[in-house]
Amino acid sequence: MQSHMEEVLQHLLPASDIAPQRLHQAMRYAVLGGGKRVRPLLAFAAGEVSGAQQSRVEVVAAGVEMIHVYSLVHDDMPCMDDDSLRRGKPTCHVEYDEPTALLVGDSLQSLAFQLLAEFRLADDPLEQLEMVRFLAAASGSRGMAGGQAIDLDAVGKPLTLTELEFMHIHKTGALIRASVMLGARCGDRLDATSLERLDHFAKRIGLAFQVVDDILDAESSTATLGKTAGKDAEQNKPTYVSLMDVEKARAFAQELRFDAMESLDVFGDKARRLRELADFIVFRQF
Repeated sequence: MQSHMEEVLQHLLPASDIAPQRLHQAMRYAVLGGGKRVRPLLAFAAGEVSGAQQSRVEVVAAGVEMIHVYSLVHDDMPCMDDDSLRRGKPTCHVEYDEPTALLVGDSLQSLAFQLLAEFRLADDPLEQLEMVRFLAAASGSRGMAGGQAIDLDAVGKPLTLTELEFMHIHKTGALIRASVMLGARCGDRLDATSLERLDHFAKRIGLAFQVVDDILDAESSTATLGKTAGKDAEQNKPTYVSLMDVEKARAFAQELRFDAMESLDVFGDKARRLRELADFIVFRQF
């Protein structure tokens, strides 16, 4: 499915020979040829729960991935985390320059919403409008961008576990939640209880994703991660490892996985891919 998603993104991104060529080349550089595509995979898996058409989920998955990549491009810039490596290659501002990287992020964000408005993703136009609203909320100051703001403000400061969880529910969890909920909304209308169960799964597995990320940042090498290892400790950022230690963080990730899995029981085999992805997120090594 990752290779299929690569083809979808290649098709939906502007071609590199369309003006302005350098910006479009940089957008393709940032998006293509790397990444685990966890968010698109979650969207496809959630689409299976609601019987969604693959062509609809492809657009949603691409939009969410473009929002995610835009956040990485901006996050790596000198004004933020100032990193030189992402997905095993030079970051966008290193390969191109800072103004181009800024515009890449801006353009990917705009393109994500263009896609959600341009293609038919739901039978009910009001449902599709709600999908656009959901992604906007997940991306903005009450979601991913807000979590990043909290993260920047927390450097060098002690946070409680509750405060750290609040930060990551927004910074990492909001977009993972959007992936699941938007994928599910591409199919048959689910009742309120089913949507609530999917939302609970997404919230818990989104938090687990961040816990495992913190563990990997502390224990893995730069070559393994494809990005600079140990960056959080170097910048004195609060993490689950710094608050809990590695073993307790691992146990917490397992608790989150178990809680997430329980919420899928009602869906039976339709949620098989969501369960597989939950295992991948918690047990991944890089």
